[in-house]
Amino acid sequence: MEKSLDYKGRWRNHTVAFRVSDEEGKLLNDLVALSGLTKQDYITRRLLCRDVVVQGNPRVYKALKNQMSAIYEELKRMESISPDNDELLYTLQVIAITLDGLKGENE
Repeated sequence: MEKSLDYKGRWRNHTVAFRVSDEEGKLLNDLVALSGLTKQDYITRRLLCRDVVVQGNPRVYKALKNQMSAIYEELKRMESISPDNDELLYTLQVIAITLDGLKGENE
């Protein structure tokens, strides 16, 4: 069996697993897509309190477009925003931060 090394040449041979709710799983998948990282790299960086730096690429732009479209449809459906919509509000906050950072790259 060939060893699979990470970007620093370390062999990742420990498995960490945990359960999440449907809502948490969707939010996690959305955040991973917006980061442009693999799910493993995203979770590892977040667990180790490292910054997640988004590099603008076509995959990230497509994820941003899809997320904004989904949020727009959800907002059209809703009558009002309440604290119960914290996943939606958090996703909007992450998108705003990401877009602000990408805007800075283009200047």
